[in-house]
Order: sequence, then structure tokens, then C-alpha cells
Amino acid sequence: MEIKVLGTGCSNCKSTVNLLAELAKEKGVSVNIEKIDNIQDIMGYNILATPGVVINGVVVHAGGVPSRDKAKKWFL
Repeated sequence: MEIKVLGTGCSNCKSTVNLLAELAKEKGVSVNIEKIDNIQDIMGYNILATPGVVINGVVVHAGGVPSRDKAKKWFL
């Protein structure tokens, strides 16, 4: 599973990376989490707020740390 967290390095972006890594470990899912902090690259995903989460090329979340319950569904 390829995950990209879009954001410039704010605390919410770091919290999102940590949450996703923790959930992947809990679920036993192999993931590659990449942090994208270049503004031009982020703009290519057409999100208006960060952090954004992209899973296997699809934007699944933008703006704020996703809830734990919402993020768990990404690992089914």
C-alpha cells in the first residue's frame, strides 16, 4: 500500500503520519508512507487544505488530522 501525506510539516501533518503508521502496524498491513512537503507537488493533488492523504494514487482525505475511525477504514 502506497500512502502519501501531503503537507508542509505542521504538527497535524506529523500526527497524520504517526496515526497511519500506527494503524498499519496494528492491522499488519505493509505500507510505504511518503511525506510530500513541496508546495508545487501538493498543488498537483488539487487539495485546498493540509494535511492530505493519498492512498494508491487516490486522495482520500484533506484538511486536519483524520479521525482514527475514518483512517481505520483505509486499511481493510
